[in-house]
Amino acid sequence: MRYIRTHIERILGAYTGSLPLTHFLKEYYKSHPILGSRDRKILSEMAYAWYRCSKAIVPETISPDEKINACLFLCSRNPQLISPYLPPQWEPACAAGTGHKLELLKEHGISLNFELLFSENTSLSDPLLREDWLMNMLQQPALFVNILKQEKELLALLQEHNVAYKKISDKCYSLPNATPIDKWWPADAYLVQDASSQLAATYAKPGKNEYWLDCCAGAGGKSLQLMTQASGIKLTVSDVRKTILHNLQKRFALYQRKQPEIICTDWTKSKETHKAMVKKQFDGIICDVPCSGSGTWARTPEEMYFYTQETLEKLLPMQFEIAKNAQQYLKPGGRMVYITCSVFRQENEAQVTKLIKDCHLQLEEQHVINGIEMHADCMFVAVLRKP
Repeated sequence: MRYIRTHIERILGAYTGSLPLTHFLKEYYKSHPILGSRDRKILSEMAYAWYRCSKAIVPETISPDEKINACLFLCSRNPQLISPYLPPQWEPACAAGTGHKLELLKEHGISLNFELLFSENTSLSDPLLREDWLMNMLQQPALFVNILKQEKELLALLQEHNVAYKKISDKCYSLPNATPIDKWWPADAYLVQDASSQLAATYAKPGKNEYWLDCCAGAGGKSLQLMTQASGIKLTVSDVRKTILHNLQKRFALYQRKQPEIICTDWTKSKETHKAMVKKQFDGIICDVPCSGSGTWARTPEEMYFYTQETLEKLLPMQFEIAKNAQQYLKPGGRMVYITCSVFRQENEAQVTKLIKDCHLQLEEQHVINGIEMHADCMFVAVLRKP
């Protein structure tokens, strides 16, 4: 066990948040091939648990080992894996709920101060509650899939492997995280996509034969959904990253969808986008802007751990410029679906208010998609119309 403790101390000491934790851990394990499969699993559990709640563990006088124990006990949902690394008196409660675990820790003089978990005084979008959002950080969200075909056969395979699943909406299912569906299901039969992200895409509501733009397309999850909502859609996708657009094309090929028009451009630069989009006019635009990702921090707790207010201050003008530049290419009566995976009011309602004022757009609807109860991400979506 001292061997594992030594490695987790090295990991926490070396990691700076400059790249995703999952990538850092893969590189660490690659450089330490002596670590076996079980070693890697417990080290990953410890690392993720640390970044979920270590800032909030009090008193500050407890030792690093005690703090790691408390984080692991609170956040892990794998009692068989973690129990050998915890005090014996905690073992019976390893499978208990978060509330019971917090009570047990209090009996041992350890508690969680949520004000320390995220100390920035940043307002959340209504109706999200700060306590609920922070409590949600303590556990990994579920795995969500959009089943595209062979639904009965795929669900039968889950039953065969004794995997508990839950239907969230039409074609959307929730599975335990890390379920190895890639080993059981054909790659073209399903799309891994958070339930809230799937819901956000439904606000596009395209009409038959309409011309749509996804201006920050990323890997194309929302673009793929858009193509299933109406027939004859003509689609242009854009991103500033050539590599991710290449991945998008591969995904469209995998799911046998008509390849969209691809444009690589930076939507924060109006002159560059004007050259790329000259004479183009769209019935609808999906504008899923880069954001803090605060609605997804339960999946990537390291982002909350290393977050600074300066990060948000850099994002806000970028988000507005992207949306402002994109809306210029809407036809009269066309709609822009503004989306973030943020819970912060500044990135959500405040940006929409500014777009209405400065770009003379009309608000049709706006919603916070609260994924907390179904262990999904939180997102924000607003539908704006050009007069």
